[in-house]
Amino acid sequence: MSEPVTPDSSRKKRTLLQFLSDYFHDIHALREYLLRKQILKGNRKNRSFADIQEKYGPYVTGALFILKQGGAVKFQDKEWIRPNERGHFPTEFLEFRKVPVEAVDASGCAINYQGMSNLPVPLKELRFLSLQCCPNVDDWCLSRLYLLADSLQELSLAGCPQVSERGLACLHHLQNLRRLDISDLPAVSHPGLTQILVEEMLPHCEVLGTDWAQGLKLEPDQQPQNTPSPVSP
Repeated sequence: MSEPVTPDSSRKKRTLLQFLSDYFHDIHALREYLLRKQILKGNRKNRSFADIQEKYGPYVTGALFILKQGGAVKFQDKEWIRPNERGHFPTEFLEFRKVPVEAVDASGCAINYQGMSNLPVPLKELRFLSLQCCPNVDDWCLSRLYLLADSLQELSLAGCPQVSERGLACLHHLQNLRRLDISDLPAVSHPGLTQILVEEMLPHCEVLGTDWAQGLKLEPDQQPQNTPSPVSP
């Protein structure tokens, strides 16, 4: 049996339908309106924290930006700081003005190009960065990671839908990388070949995503044994 309809609930439904009919004449206008609202919300979440940086310094500023996004941070020689299920987090880190942030887990956060000004710029001692499954991280965002060239050792881009070969090419600055996860990138048109090129570009880095290279690399038992070279020495 369906739930009884109260006067308040029916009034709310009529109000919503009246609003939609007054402002949107077709589904395309409604979609554009919702898209604009989503963009505005994303821009607010990625606004500049320059005023906070003047008061608390770059390390606290970068950490606060990540925590407000729902991510986690680790200051040097400190424990990880994460928001709880309500998005609240302890504020003791505001006293860590001279303690560098060494690790950031921004997996699934809504960081975009605008918000990247709050990440690599103030956190130049960052060693670990996860941008896994970030829907707005694109090739332009990766172009800003060169600021971490002297410190960054581990980077995860797994599952980022807007990262393509062009963005991965920007990582050539990060010669101190030791581990890079580029698995599950749907915008990469030739994943196996791309991984091989990234491995050549970053020779000292372990590149994850080897399932992409199936068909391009032979298994050990498939390698030719003692095959003479067609070119004489």
